[in-house]
Amino acid sequence: MDNLDLQVIKEFRLRLEAMIPVLELRIFGSRARGDAHEDSDLDVYIKVVHLDRAVREIIYDLAWEVGFKYDRVISTFVVTDEQIKTGAVGANPLLSKVMTEGVLV
Repeated sequence: MDNLDLQVIKEFRLRLEAMIPVLELRIFGSRARGDAHEDSDLDVYIKVVHLDRAVREIIYDLAWEVGFKYDRVISTFVVTDEQIKTGAVGANPLLSKVMTEGVLV
């Protein structure tokens, strides 16, 4: 992960935590692996306590705002513990990939 990606994710997390409780945040995908292209998105896994439409909008709006500031597309994968334990998210192969290659920030 390069220095700009670290700066982007630090600002994103700081601003997000000022609005909602965040249990876990990880970077995954090509930027986490260090093999991203200039136009690659910044994949972010976010585990929150509660997820509803309002929380999703906060996250998506902030991802757009911070991404626009730094010329990065921030793609989010947002989950709750409950979704992981009892929902289809727990069986999603993407979750496994996030846990194995994701960088905790």
